[in-house]
Amino acid sequence: MSRVEPVDPRVRLAITQWPADAPRGSVTTFCVEHGISRETFYAIRKRAIVDGPAAALEPRSRRPKQSPSKLAGEVARQAVAVRAALEQSGLDHGPVSVHEKMRSLGMEPVPSTASLARIFRDAGVAKMEPRKKPRASYRRFVYPAPNACWQLDGTEYVLTGGRKCVIFQLIDDHSRYAVASHVAWGETSEGAIIVVKKGITACGVPQRLLSDNGAALNPSRRGVLGQLVVYLRSLGVEPITGKPYKPTTQGKNERFHQTLFRYLDKQPLAGTLEDLQAQVDAFDTIYNSQRPHQALPGRITPQQAWDATPIAEPPRPATPHTATPEPTEDVRIKKVQDSGSVEFRGIRFGLGRAFAGDHVRVQDTGPTVQVFDLSGTLIIEHPWPEPGIRYVSNGRPRGRAPIRPSEMS
Repeated sequence: MSRVEPVDPRVRLAITQWPADAPRGSVTTFCVEHGISRETFYAIRKRAIVDGPAAALEPRSRRPKQSPSKLAGEVARQAVAVRAALEQSGLDHGPVSVHEKMRSLGMEPVPSTASLARIFRDAGVAKMEPRKKPRASYRRFVYPAPNACWQLDGTEYVLTGGRKCVIFQLIDDHSRYAVASHVAWGETSEGAIIVVKKGITACGVPQRLLSDNGAALNPSRRGVLGQLVVYLRSLGVEPITGKPYKPTTQGKNERFHQTLFRYLDKQPLAGTLEDLQAQVDAFDTIYNSQRPHQALPGRITPQQAWDATPIAEPPRPATPHTATPEPTEDVRIKKVQDSGSVEFRGIRFGLGRAFAGDHVRVQDTGPTVQVFDLSGTLIIEHPWPEPGIRYVSNGRPRGRAPIRPSEMS
């Protein structure tokens, strides 16, 4: 019987009363007169014989006996309860997190993430976000191995009494592993170096460290040599920064802050740095080994991602003769002018046109001025000139070399 062929109830009644001794060809004539097919005629007649004439007067229901998308009420209640428990614990409680938690608890059946999203909307515990950018539209960059690059950032937090402090968070770019955390009263170079040392003690030396351009982390773009940069270079670690006003470069760490705040908001408000440090350490343990990470393949934990790939080779420390100068207020990073000179405190020091456009470090040692390249190699060293002198040559003649008489012949 056709699914798209409606049959008038009077025609159905006539079919149920069809005589068994009807003449040959009468079925074809009847179907043509009433605009139905022979298949429909015999389907209705068969149903009248099997189920009774009354059942054949109405079409069968097209509703499926079982609907895969229709979840039992008990499963929906379990999903909402798991979501509430995750939210109360300060952990991610979206459809993906609830799906993974239900699966880890051995609940059956486990709804899909799309079904869970629908359940949460129907229960009124979540709302649609049509303006939210889909995950598939993001282009991610991940370093190939643990310790290939770490990300460091500090975020402000408030203790009891409104006292402000800073939480330094250090994560591995490849595995999202929380390498180390440190709570301090302010965002200082000392605090940044402490958290890096904690990370190195626990996980080894990374090849590079990504941070923002803050004065306590990496102020190189401001022409200042930071203490953290000097410490990293002494280990052979490459300090790198994102572009100014481009926080997405440190997006992994920014998202890490959000996850931490969600957890801390569900904990008692800490009264001391030690109390807050204990809460942050507990969060790091949950984050690394208990919480599936949605950005990792297979939604594994950061600890599993760290263990799955051999760590990158540690860098070679700088040798003493190429070591970066110690940080002082008198160290600046300067760009060499097209003329081959660099200006420092109103005086131009000649380096040579070969260095034009390069960035160098200029250091005031007191009696002398030293100029290093970014790898730490000394280029020139001059005593401070007498007052009134505005240019110090590199010792080589300026301009083009004079043409010898023999060359003119």
